[in-house]
Amino acid sequence: FTWPTASLSPRREERLRSPVELQRSFPLPFPLKLFVNTSRAEAAAILHGQDDRLLVIVGPCSIHDPKAARDYAHRLQVLREEMKDDLLIFMRTYLEKPRTAVGWRGLISDPTLSGAEDVPRGLALGRRVLLDVLAAGLPTAVEFLDPLVATYIEDVVSYGSIGARTVESPVHRQLAAAMKMPMGFKNGRSGDLQSAVNAAVAASLPQKRLSTDARGHVQLEKAPGNPDVHIILRGSESGPNYGEAFVAESKERLAKAGFRGSQILIDCSHGNSGKKFEGEVVACGSVAQQVAAGNTAIGGVLIESFLVAGNQKLEPGVTKVEDLKYGCSVTDSCLNFNMTQDLLQQLRQSVVTRRQGLAKSWQGAPQAQQTEDTKIPSSAS
Repeated sequence: FTWPTASLSPRREERLRSPVELQRSFPLPFPLKLFVNTSRAEAAAILHGQDDRLLVIVGPCSIHDPKAARDYAHRLQVLREEMKDDLLIFMRTYLEKPRTAVGWRGLISDPTLSGAEDVPRGLALGRRVLLDVLAAGLPTAVEFLDPLVATYIEDVVSYGSIGARTVESPVHRQLAAAMKMPMGFKNGRSGDLQSAVNAAVAASLPQKRLSTDARGHVQLEKAPGNPDVHIILRGSESGPNYGEAFVAESKERLAKAGFRGSQILIDCSHGNSGKKFEGEVVACGSVAQQVAAGNTAIGGVLIESFLVAGNQKLEPGVTKVEDLKYGCSVTDSCLNFNMTQDLLQQLRQSVVTRRQGLAKSWQGAPQAQQTEDTKIPSSAS
């Protein structure tokens, strides 16, 4: 009798540089370290309702062309500076792509877009891209997929998220508990909100987890719990969930779980856009209307945007890289930059309108109370 084997193919192993070795090759300068820490604190203030701006995480669905990413970053930084009083803009710099079946798995796994899966090169290139975006004056935001990858890049990331496919994973909840940055959990692909709420609760508490240290050694880490976890509404396979009723339900569920006052982010793409960039305009418009009407539960949005609208097909090993359109997504459909600018202006105005409305109500309430308290009784009374 012969025991069955999982695979008859020989196993290939390749030693990677440790995280600290990669960090020495691509160090984070002290001024940029301060920038990362400051941007994390600013985002946390919004998420806790201490800052009335909106957090806007905007950029390509995934980074596949570092040159185009740098180009986009320099353009976006101009808008970040222009709108800084009303919007806190981070650049979406996703380097890993979860796949439902198969496909290109992101810059870290396949930096040459050829299917060669050159992870050592991808880790170096990914870290370099994040440093370049920071140097351009933009905080970075990623979705953490492989916990082992996180150790290589977490120091150059200002905001992290856990996606719809991994929101129920204990390993990813433990990862979020250890992160020193705001971490958002997306609702499941089915639209289940409770899975995201449960994940936020778990990640807010201290946990022990197996992880690797900077030298690549496996360790038992005592994660302190993350005080800046929150949920992200990303729609579902059956439709969007950016509407006022979904926001109210999310707020109620968070309050019951002990997260009273926690802000909610809305992903204007994915299930909320039907994976079409035109749908992002509709979703973002709805968010702007809710904010302008005085909704204080919404803390920000996520938007997929690049230099060119739409997307293009990439088949690793088949598509010629030189045939790809510059600045156009190879994964989900994205807004172009001009459309993005228009939406950011709309969101900016919604914050101004909400601020003005709340100021009027705040000023009016004491005045009304004062009038009632100081009213002179009539002789009849």
